[in-house]
Amino acid sequence: MTRRIVYFVATCALWICAQAAAAEVRAWLDRTSMQLGETVTLNVEVSGDVNAAEPDFHVLEQDFVLQGTQSSSSVTIVNGQTTAKRLWAVALEPKHEGTLTIPALEVAGQRTAPLTLTVQATPAGGGKAGDEVFLDVSVEPRAPYVQQQVAMTVKLYFAVNLLDGNLDDPQARGLVVRKLGQDANFSADLGGRHYHVLERHYALFAEQSGSIHLAPIAFRGHALDAGDLNSFFSRGRVVAARAPTVTLEVRPRPAASGTEVWLPARAVTLQADGIDAQSPARVGEPITLTLRAQAQGLGFEQLPELKLPAIDGADVYPDKETTRNRDDGTWLFGERERKFAIVPNRPGRLPLPAIRLAWWDTAHDRAATAEVPALTLEVQPAAATAVAPQPAPSATPAESPATAGSASLGVGSSDEARLWRTLALLALALWVATLLGWIVWLLAERRREARPARPAMADDGSAAAARARFRGAVERGDWPAAAHALLGWARQRRPELRNLGELARALADSGQARAVHELERACYGRSADPDLRAQLTAAFRGGLAFASAADAPPAESPLPPLYPGVR
Repeated sequence: MTRRIVYFVATCALWICAQAAAAEVRAWLDRTSMQLGETVTLNVEVSGDVNAAEPDFHVLEQDFVLQGTQSSSSVTIVNGQTTAKRLWAVALEPKHEGTLTIPALEVAGQRTAPLTLTVQATPAGGGKAGDEVFLDVSVEPRAPYVQQQVAMTVKLYFAVNLLDGNLDDPQARGLVVRKLGQDANFSADLGGRHYHVLERHYALFAEQSGSIHLAPIAFRGHALDAGDLNSFFSRGRVVAARAPTVTLEVRPRPAASGTEVWLPARAVTLQADGIDAQSPARVGEPITLTLRAQAQGLGFEQLPELKLPAIDGADVYPDKETTRNRDDGTWLFGERERKFAIVPNRPGRLPLPAIRLAWWDTAHDRAATAEVPALTLEVQPAAATAVAPQPAPSATPAESPATAGSASLGVGSSDEARLWRTLALLALALWVATLLGWIVWLLAERRREARPARPAMADDGSAAAARARFRGAVERGDWPAAAHALLGWARQRRPELRNLGELARALADSGQARAVHELERACYGRSADPDLRAQLTAAFRGGLAFASAADAPPAESPLPPLYPGVR
């Protein structure tokens, strides 16, 4: 009994130590810039120790007024793994403007990272201090380049109890508007009055240079009237606010950019993973290279398609590109990613050229280049599979001629009997194998006759290889080979396709369908369209665009109708 108690205590102690060792802390602000008189929320979270003591927030009183602290705990179980967290949220009101630093806080024996908060001065006259509802709109920069991200912040101040309301989004001709992140809610004191504030962020992109006048942003809603006892049961009284007009002076693309693709961004990164100078390489064996591009202040639609330059000594097969847009509440981030299969075709040194992406640095107003440096691989020959035959044993020189002759005679007679016995067994085994193969073939033929024929799949299971064969046949003008490769490529996703006519009906892109009809006419007609090569290349550059299964026409049943006279 005593031993069990000792084991239990030791287990509990080890669990407590493990929880303490696994504790992780982090701190963050709900926003990193604000105006004097507003409040900001500091969040401190500890994972792995729900019993951790509250941090000492009094160290913040030098620069902030502590408005109140709230805490919460949570425990989650995912796939049998338990995660416990505790969160403290502190409302802070800065005492002065400037760049304020929130120092590291000690929680559960660890320290959080310091944070920085920018506090701006209150607008002159307190904005529209005294009004029940008003709007504050800020735009940066006011003179952007064409297609450069413009950050717009809209703040709605209201000192009444709103029942409902509608806040306009920015809009103007020649302007693309994207909403970023979630709306933030906080409080502020302006002109001696307490306000609730709703903050919203947008990313604006001008599509043309010149002056762009944004329509005034307006708010209209209903507020609860404290002096009217019946207003609680009605829609309340109408409240409204309107912001002044904002004008952007959009600059054209500078002549110093000198690039084919115009990419005005805050930052651009180009990264290649999967291959380095020490990567093993062998003839005929593919090496996968993953290329990623990310731009801060641009959507993925503005980034060019990721491509590899020609590589002497290797064949390159690109995979389908993946794209996405994300934001951090202030900036839009566009991302592109693509995998390439590089197959060396000869041994020796394989140089991979540098990959460059030119862009315009809007932070420093200058041209810049993102680059993946060149590298060289050592390619080994293809692995050998043949095995050299072993030499036959020879008679030892110590044997006399008579002895050697008699030994050869004796071995020959016994080996001959074994040889005929082995040949007989092999013949019997081959006969049985032939009989079994004939039976299996007969059963397969009966099953094949009993079920509808299924279309054959492409010889090569790789969509990238089929796509490469299609491109090569188009470049050569070999239309039958192009049709065969196109069907093989399409059957990777739609195995039921049997001919070019079915492929054309399954495509959602009308341009691709027309290109397939022209290819079919070239294969079975007298002459081909002189622009067929360019038409096929342009139509299938971005891959196959199939219609959804819901849009496909229903297949006709091979059975006769149950009630022929009823429609």
